[in-house]
Amino acid sequence: MLDIETFDNRRGGNVVYKALAHPLAAGALARLALKLNKAGSTAIYDPDGIAGPLLALSPAINIEGIYVHDTLAVGEARGSHIARALTELPHSSAVTVLIAAFDAGRLAARIKALLPAALTVVTLDEVKLPEPFITNVKRYLDPVNFATNFVFFRDDDHFATRLTTANYWAGYGAQAVKFFHLLFNDAGVVLAEWETPAPPKAGGFIIDSCDVRHRFNLGPFTGQLFIHAVGVAGHDVVKYALDTYATDNGASLSCTHDANAWPSERFAGLPAPRHDEKVVLWIQNSHAVTIPAGALSLDRMGAEVPVALDIEIPPFATYPVDVANLFPALQWPAQIELRAGRHLVRPRYEVTRKGRTRIAHINVERSDLQSDPGIKTLSPALGRGFLLPFPILPRRNYKTIVQPTPMAICEMNMPLRIDIFDADGVKLAEHYMGVLTRHHDVAVDLDDLLPPEALSEGGHAELVYDFRAGGDANGWLHALFRFEDRLSGHAAESSFGAHMFNTIMTYKGEPQSYNGPPPGLSTRLFLKLGFLGRSSFCVLIYPASAAWNEVSSTKLELYDSDGTLLETKPLSVVCSGSVIVHPREHFEEDKIKVAGEAGYILIRDATCRLFGFHGVTDGAGSFSLDHMFGF
Repeated sequence: MLDIETFDNRRGGNVVYKALAHPLAAGALARLALKLNKAGSTAIYDPDGIAGPLLALSPAINIEGIYVHDTLAVGEARGSHIARALTELPHSSAVTVLIAAFDAGRLAARIKALLPAALTVVTLDEVKLPEPFITNVKRYLDPVNFATNFVFFRDDDHFATRLTTANYWAGYGAQAVKFFHLLFNDAGVVLAEWETPAPPKAGGFIIDSCDVRHRFNLGPFTGQLFIHAVGVAGHDVVKYALDTYATDNGASLSCTHDANAWPSERFAGLPAPRHDEKVVLWIQNSHAVTIPAGALSLDRMGAEVPVALDIEIPPFATYPVDVANLFPALQWPAQIELRAGRHLVRPRYEVTRKGRTRIAHINVERSDLQSDPGIKTLSPALGRGFLLPFPILPRRNYKTIVQPTPMAICEMNMPLRIDIFDADGVKLAEHYMGVLTRHHDVAVDLDDLLPPEALSEGGHAELVYDFRAGGDANGWLHALFRFEDRLSGHAAESSFGAHMFNTIMTYKGEPQSYNGPPPGLSTRLFLKLGFLGRSSFCVLIYPASAAWNEVSSTKLELYDSDGTLLETKPLSVVCSGSVIVHPREHFEEDKIKVAGEAGYILIRDATCRLFGFHGVTDGAGSFSLDHMFGF
């Protein structure tokens, strides 16, 4: 497992990790390692405890020893070394001292008198990104300097990919945002490198693989696109929606949320194939160091018998894994866990069935989370507590299936119930699922819980904790949602986690807010418009842990590609209800045309937090659906 710290829910992201893992920094680290090794052995002065990730993410450096000034840190493991007292450094046999810190001029001056004159001192300032890539030049380890993300990107004569986002940083005061792009092929080789200015205001922004391929005269490729946004404010993650669509007159169509920018120890929520499906997991190395053979493995969830991938994966390379090759007898609704060793950001998987494919993502499985006894005795003011809402698409046309997925390494059981609501917020039914074990293979088809005529126009359901028969909870409740067109057989799937919604009382950071402290009682959701003859839509759900405003005061704001607000339309959603939004039912066709394909709708509400799923449809049986993102 890589010795890196990436993200936790208490502290957020580790900026040092992003600074060291950035592809441009990786190149500089390789040059620094070559320089150090050519000179001889190197001693590392590690004032901030980053020697471990530094050595994990850089080529091999001939290390003489690691030194610290904190007396309590002496004797600690730092990478494969034991930390020594800084006072021992003058007796080192090293010829170079590397100070493992950025903006380290003062540190270098501080220890100068301690060192023999023959020792050369260098710092990590040598691997800083070039200044044009820096938003805050005064503080290198400011999170805004590393607003980055990876994108599964493909254009192979059968499929194309299309990223859609907006310059949402303009809403936080950013003046001149630009995007730096690196496109890697499946071998991890850079195919193209370019910069693009973002719209001056909060305009929409698109990167289509067909355009990239034409611009750089590329052949077919499957790989990953690295994006670095410069000049940002307010958010340090590049959020996007990613469509995968057929270019060979096929019917395939799918969309996924942005990649989680932080590598994880494990990922969960990978479905085993049905008898008529092929499931491919796309392994994409997120770092400039090779993933050794055997470092990654797959396991049936809860089996604890992982099967290793006996193949090396080069830096930034992409490799497809047909899960049936590792588990030939395993079928849906069994689930698979990926033990990723912190080598990958949130991977995609691809399901092929009857000539149609769909892309979805698996999720971070928490290693830092324990069961929380307090969830069993929540204050009555928090009502039903944690909710995981999901749409029930109009049942005259679609099937909706839900499968709970364990998302914490220590999660051994899940005591669950499904509450079902119509679009007007009336609770129609509930279904107690019992205390599901970690290795369960339960997937609930809503057709088995509702009469045929119910929710013909759609509604929604919520997974909630139910302790009537015992069980534990951690608040990180997740599930996979699968939607199938009854006529065409096309399917889409999405996964997400539970939160508390729309209660003024709070519990350990819930209800969450997109910006600011809890309670999160406002909405700012991004809905892209359609493309290439396909129309977008979304399902907005008004979940409520406890009683809240009877009706939402929602606005649909239509923006063009320059970030100009073209028109605003009101929308009302009943508490515990839902609504399906088709932009053309709210805005005139001429306004949609003016907005253009890079235009978008911002869904705003200052009175409640809505939860949403978005997608596109071609009107002929192909559609996509995944959860929306906000900013």
